[in-house]
Formats: sequence, structure tokens, C-alpha cells
Amino acid sequence: MNRRDWLTEGITGIVGGNLFGGLAMSVQVGLDIIDCHTHFYDPTRPGGVPWPAKGTSLYRTVLPKDLRALKVFRPITGTVIVEASSRLEDNQWLLDIAREDPFIVGIVGRIEPGSKDFGKEIKRFAGNPLFRGIRVSSHLVSGMLEKETLGDFKILADLDLALDVNGGPETPAILAILAKKIPKLRIVLNHIGNVQITAGVPPLDWSKGIQMAGLSPNVFCKISALVEGAARDGKRPPKDLPFYRPYIDVVWNAFGKERVIYGSNWPVSELATDYGILQRIVMEYALEKGENATAHFCSLNAKKAYKWVERPGRIG
Repeated sequence: MNRRDWLTEGITGIVGGNLFGGLAMSVQVGLDIIDCHTHFYDPTRPGGVPWPAKGTSLYRTVLPKDLRALKVFRPITGTVIVEASSRLEDNQWLLDIAREDPFIVGIVGRIEPGSKDFGKEIKRFAGNPLFRGIRVSSHLVSGMLEKETLGDFKILADLDLALDVNGGPETPAILAILAKKIPKLRIVLNHIGNVQITAGVPPLDWSKGIQMAGLSPNVFCKISALVEGAARDGKRPPKDLPFYRPYIDVVWNAFGKERVIYGSNWPVSELATDYGILQRIVMEYALEKGENATAHFCSLNAKKAYKWVERPGRIG
């Protein structure tokens, strides 16, 4: 089966040729969808894993084949893995998984800026073209900005690698400062800043921070973890776009169609909802913006942010 037939069959089988369940829409055949925020790990490995914790539903072997087996709203054609371990050599474990699997187009690893051997280790892993950057906490970034010790971030920029940053609602404003200090560094805000999502108008401080970050052309934003941000008190979050629209509007208006990125945060996201639901929410929004905007959101913007690798044999 060729790529076009595979995608068409997948879309028709999932949504019956109707993207909005009653509202007629043309199917965008051949859409490349790179999920830019997935986590893979194996607790059965010698030494286990530092995360997730034993006794939780996430504590199981999770590999790319498990992602491909999920029921989805639109077929996924590749993924950029994001680290889930503080262990240095787990970067290599991810690269080993990726070696024989063209579905994996990039890896965002973990090497702590400010650590003694950062320069040595980042250059070692950067020698593999699939290693596309690292992820850090906004707390670390804030501390390094305060101390004005940004040398390791400059090394990252010189190696043409990206910086993912995860943190709370204050994160966008922090990244706005870093982006101006190192304009060569491509920065990706994770999970729209992990803002708590409620009905009504989004928090003003978060909205202002998003707008500040959006002013820097070297900052991108993953529209991810929406359902997690809406899940509270053990209740399943809303499943429909209107509840999330005010927050997506803030992000999309600030970053534009060329700097928003699709990511699922799977398997963490399954604690809040099914993959197909979270994907449908953001895809419906993107599709309203048109086919060009949807293509940018689903893969082209991530190509600019991560410079992910086009691999022979990948369906997509």
C-alpha cells in the first residue's frame, strides 16, 4: 500500500470522509502529521526507569509501535520524542530505538545546561543527526538568566539544536527574555505553559506572557496538554473545541500559523482523555484556519523549529 492510499484509507476509516460529524468538509489527503511530543520508556530494562512511578497506569513499556496502534482522528506519520529521564545515557537509549525506525524523525534529549560536562556531552550526542535538541525546566532558565550564565545555551545555538522548555504559566514571559538574549537559539514552549484551563477568559498574566513570547521570531509553541490542563478533581475534561478555543486563540494569535506546533504529550495525556479526542480538538481548530495553516501546524513548523530528519521508508 502506498502512502497516499494508506492515508486515505486511515482517514476514511476513522471519520467516514466527514471531519466534523455532520458538517461537510473536504478531506486533506496526504497530510503529514508529526507528533512532536511523545514519551517512550521501558521499566523492564536493567535498572528500571526514574519515571513514571511504579503502581501507576503509565508504568509499563511504551514504545513507538504502541503509538502507531492507537485509534486516532487523523493518521500520524512520524514523531519527535521528548525525553522522560534524567539519566544521561538514556539519550543514547532513545537514539538506539530510533536507529531502525524511520517513524522517529527526531529526539529532544536531556543534558543539563550548567553541568560540568555539558559542552562535551552535547557535542557527543549532536553527532547523531536525529538528536535535535534538549528539554529543560523554566526554573533552570530563570536561574541562568538571573546569574547571566547563558554560555551553554549559546553552545546549543551554535550546534543548530533547539531548546524545549517546560514549566508553569510564567514560562512564556521567561522565554521572551531568553529569546532576545540569544536570537539564534530556536526555543519551543511546551504545553502552552501548562496553564490551568477553565471556562471563560484565560488568565491575563499568562495571556500577556504568551504575547510577549510570540513577539520573538525564534520562539515556537506546542499546542499540547490542553486536556491535562482542563482535568481536575478526577473528572474527565470537556471533549469539544469550544471549551478550549479561548486559550488556543491566544496562542495562535500570538505565534501565527507559522510557529504553532502539534504535540500530544502521549502517554501522559491518556490520564485525561483518549488520543483521538485530544487530536480532534486541535485538528478541528487548525482545519478552520485552512489547509495551508493545517499543514504548517502539523509538520512544517516543527521542521523549522527542530529541523527534524526526513528518513527513507517513513510513511509520510
